[in-house]
Amino acid sequence: MHFNIPTLLTLFRVVLIPFFVLAFYLPFEWAPLVCALIFIFAAITDWFDGYLARRWKQTTRFGAFLDPVADKVMVAMALVLVAEYFHSWWITLPAATMIAREIIISALREWMAEIGKRSSVAVSWIGKVKTTAQMLSLFALLWRPDSTVVGIGVVALYIAAVLTFWSMFQYLNASRGDLFEQ
Repeated sequence: MHFNIPTLLTLFRVVLIPFFVLAFYLPFEWAPLVCALIFIFAAITDWFDGYLARRWKQTTRFGAFLDPVADKVMVAMALVLVAEYFHSWWITLPAATMIAREIIISALREWMAEIGKRSSVAVSWIGKVKTTAQMLSLFALLWRPDSTVVGIGVVALYIAAVLTFWSMFQYLNASRGDLFEQ
């Protein structure tokens, strides 16, 4: 298998995951900032590898498979770590909602592929705003230098949670004919 730069960036993101988790648990004052920086660096490489793959026409099946997996695992880990740190229902509920949505939509996509259908829901502005709000919230809640940043992170987390529901219902609505077919 030939690895191109976009695929290597995606693999690098996968390799970053254990270091990201380790940084979260380090017993140093600077550990939350390092953890948040690793997370945001992974988010930037996610954007960059997609851009390069399209620009250089280097999309591969392996990259198309691994890229969303790397993204979902990194975001899910961040959500779990944030929920653990704050240990409160008002953080855990939106975090669990976002993780559940990813599982539901991944299962829906797999099922649609199995029956020979493709999802008719394109990435819209909702998905882009959701992702931006999610990344901002997780960066702020992983870093958490003061109550203002935490407040911004919580507001962004709830915006991302609402948009998560919205986009999930778009997917479910687009496939309802196949879902409820006799």
